[in-house]
Amino acid sequence: MAKKRKKGKLWQQLGLPQIILAALVVAFVGLLLVRLLGEQPRVDVADTAAVRQESIQRQHHAFITSLAPEAQRLQLTYHILPSVTIAQAILESDWGTSQLASKYHNLFGVKGTDPTTSQLLSTKEYRNGQWIEIRARFQVYSSDTAALAAHAKLLARGTTWNTQQYQHVVAATNYKAAATALQQAGYATDPTYAEKLINVIETYKLNQYDQ
Repeated sequence: MAKKRKKGKLWQQLGLPQIILAALVVAFVGLLLVRLLGEQPRVDVADTAAVRQESIQRQHHAFITSLAPEAQRLQLTYHILPSVTIAQAILESDWGTSQLASKYHNLFGVKGTDPTTSQLLSTKEYRNGQWIEIRARFQVYSSDTAALAAHAKLLARGTTWNTQQYQHVVAATNYKAAATALQQAGYATDPTYAEKLINVIETYKLNQYDQ
């Protein structure tokens, strides 16, 4: 009587071709599952950052071009350089994204006194060598165009207590002189205000809008 062969392990029972075939089947099933379940896309951090930066640049360009035509039109009447007007709007409103700008169309941080036409908000001011947070009333405008017009009139006509306050801004023939005059006239408490304006103008080539 012939002896029964002991059962060995699977790889011992199968010949080499069968082992290869089994491996191919497993691989095929694995690939099929991947296709059916969907392969998770790889997130490229560099690509994501590039897309985000491109989106920000488009938003900045859109903000500039939305203000430039009106700033140029106002220059003909009030003689305020558009580059300075746009740069101030960028700094004061954080590219139109601040609550004051997005909700109340106040692009230039202009304060108000009448409760019916102003809003009480928190702001930061530079006093005695340090930044402090205060509550102050800011003017509310019906539109960005209205804010641009009010800004031009303020610089051209001065304040109620000093009609000549911004005369050197109006008289300036280049953005550097105008930015320096704004700081000297006390438009903002920031000791580096003129420097920041000039940097924004040169970074975004805003002087191309000056006539």
